[in-house]
Amino acid sequence: MEVISYVAVAVGLIIGLGACGACVGIGVMGSKYLEAAARQPELMNELQTKMFLLVGLIDAAFIIGVGIALWFTTANPFLSQIAGAVAAAGGVK
Repeated sequence: MEVISYVAVAVGLIIGLGACGACVGIGVMGSKYLEAAARQPELMNELQTKMFLLVGLIDAAFIIGVGIALWFTTANPFLSQIAGAVAAAGGVK
């Protein structure tokens, strides 16, 4: 297996697990918002504002992860270190 293929696997894991985490987090938060709005309808506007703020923060964390993953695919700072370690170990079989 080539060294660059490990980078592709890592990028896939970063993006995939980040997306799953963001989806689960937003889903749990949305369900709790609906529960709270059903219990106290007079607080619905305040809760909705806070919920949308947190949705933006959760999505921002995922987008930052995607940006870092795409940076690894184009300008991987660890690629030379990995290649040196593989060369020192006698190559990849």
